[in-house]
Amino acid sequence: MGARIRIVAGRVTLEAVLRDDTPGAAALLDALPFESRASTWGEEVYFEAPFSLDLEPDARQIVEPGTVCFWTEGSSIALPYGRTPISGADGKPKLAARCNLLGQLIGD
Repeated sequence: MGARIRIVAGRVTLEAVLRDDTPGAAALLDALPFESRASTWGEEVYFEAPFSLDLEPDARQIVEPGTVCFWTEGSSIALPYGRTPISGADGKPKLAARCNLLGQLIGD
């Protein structure tokens, strides 16, 4: 894992560790700092980012809670922490589409 970043939303501060082996994580670092308005989709928070990316070979639609993802179709960072409206019986976050994997949230 690579660089640590902070995501601040009102009184909530999250920390994440980004991967050091993906162009998506490098693009996120290059774009920092930026502001955006967050939305939710089930138990996922997402917000528009000021860059776009192509889908990477290891992109996934079903991820572990706390994965920092990039939704290429919406140029948005997605932070799933539980079920989404299309999650299966296992309850794992299922994103709207395959997303690039940028890193992992740390802490609670």
